[in-house]
Amino acid sequence: MRHASHKLPLILATVALLAGCAVNPVTGKKELMLVSEGSELEIGQQNYAPARQSEGGDYRLDPELQRYVQEVGGRLAAVSDRPLPYEFTVLNNSVPNAWSLPGGKIALNRGLLVELHSEAELAAVLGHEIVHAAARHSAAAMSRGMLLQGGLLVAQVAASDSDYGNLYAGAASIGAGLLMQRYSRQAELEADRYGMQYLSRAGYDPQAAISLQETFVKLNEGKSGGWLAGLFASHPPSPQRVEANRATAATLPGGGSRGEDAYRAALARTLRAKPAYDAYDEGRKALAAKHPEEALAKAQQAIRLEPAESHFHALVGDVHLVQKNHAGAIRAYSDAIARSDGFFYYYLQRGLAAEHLKDDESARRDLEVSIRLLPTGPAYYSLGNIALRSRDNETAKKYFELASGAEGPVGEAATRSLLRLDLPQSPEKYLRQQALLDGSGLLVVAVGNPTRVPVTGLRIGIRYRDASGQVREASRDVGGTLAAGQQIQVATRLGPFTAANQFQVAITQARVAE
Repeated sequence: MRHASHKLPLILATVALLAGCAVNPVTGKKELMLVSEGSELEIGQQNYAPARQSEGGDYRLDPELQRYVQEVGGRLAAVSDRPLPYEFTVLNNSVPNAWSLPGGKIALNRGLLVELHSEAELAAVLGHEIVHAAARHSAAAMSRGMLLQGGLLVAQVAASDSDYGNLYAGAASIGAGLLMQRYSRQAELEADRYGMQYLSRAGYDPQAAISLQETFVKLNEGKSGGWLAGLFASHPPSPQRVEANRATAATLPGGGSRGEDAYRAALARTLRAKPAYDAYDEGRKALAAKHPEEALAKAQQAIRLEPAESHFHALVGDVHLVQKNHAGAIRAYSDAIARSDGFFYYYLQRGLAAEHLKDDESARRDLEVSIRLLPTGPAYYSLGNIALRSRDNETAKKYFELASGAEGPVGEAATRSLLRLDLPQSPEKYLRQQALLDGSGLLVVAVGNPTRVPVTGLRIGIRYRDASGQVREASRDVGGTLAAGQQIQVATRLGPFTAANQFQVAITQARVAE
């Protein structure tokens, strides 16, 4: 977000539509494609940073592991069928997952890497994701969605397997999100088949793709841990895929590198830290289950094992925030920021804690930093409250409007705050009315409330021509409360009219029902 404008960053690229078909760069087949290559690249580029933020941020504890994954990814990208500005990042997330965005923006979670056994298995995952990008599988899925939705294309960055994705206040989705979209069976088989070809071209043993899928199938059958919430949600394994990989391997040259020793060396630092992350994950679950003391103990255990990890300090802050120890929360979030200053969540939470202490200047500063990294409903809502306390109602309305799109209690509270300020001045922006004639020709006004909050104090203004042609004005008060999502019909007792009569109706008064 640009600091002065208070508008959402451009998360969605403007999509240029192409009529007809395009050639798949990997398979050479003609396919329906309504998304231009330029738009595809732009979508990936603009979504990559917020996607990584919403998935836990970049993994900073082990920079050497980041470089290692980038090197392996670059080796595979060099033999791909489509030159793209490929990027590879490890995310600080324990859920075993990997994903690619259009244009070659690829990420793997820390939680997946600790489950692999060799560089060749890592290469199999990366090769699979590279094919998704090179073969334009996301763009093809978007094209199908555009047909189903009449040409409207939006993309969701928030992911369902993250502690942070549900905070994201970006664009709403009309289908599967980019990160968690379930690829078609054909796309998965293509990614497996051509990914194995990339493995072979890059000098890796393609048999690694078979052992990898076999492991995934066993984990899927056992419903192991967070796997179903991660990789399996978007890349479901199956025995058929294992057999297809065996058939592909039979067509490729034998041999190739496995890189087991190299992989163990690259993962050594992260594997040593795994007990600390396990304690942290248990603490997160305890806090979600409303056991803050247990969560604090787990966070402190994680910090003793690995004091450099900023997420652990943020968990301490979250516990203090739940316990309304706002000063302690601020200290803990500051400890997190001191170790990693590029993750939105630490600034968001420290800003919320500062707002509770009525330190509006510090809160505003942190919340604006958090929004530049990832726009969230809680940040917008708190900034709206700060503006309201400063009697800057226009700025408050802008923030509340941005926050009103968030899910859950924050979105509802922001909607209520926005309507408190704006509904009395502009009821026509939020409520709907339609003039109807009943069976006797009398005027009836249908009034609808599409908002998320109940409204009351409704008055309808009516302008019409009487039998002599004179313009008349009338009003009707609507008693009671109009619930969220409700529609009622108001009998005006004016008329009788015919369809040829000219009349206008408008809602002239309304307020939020407290």
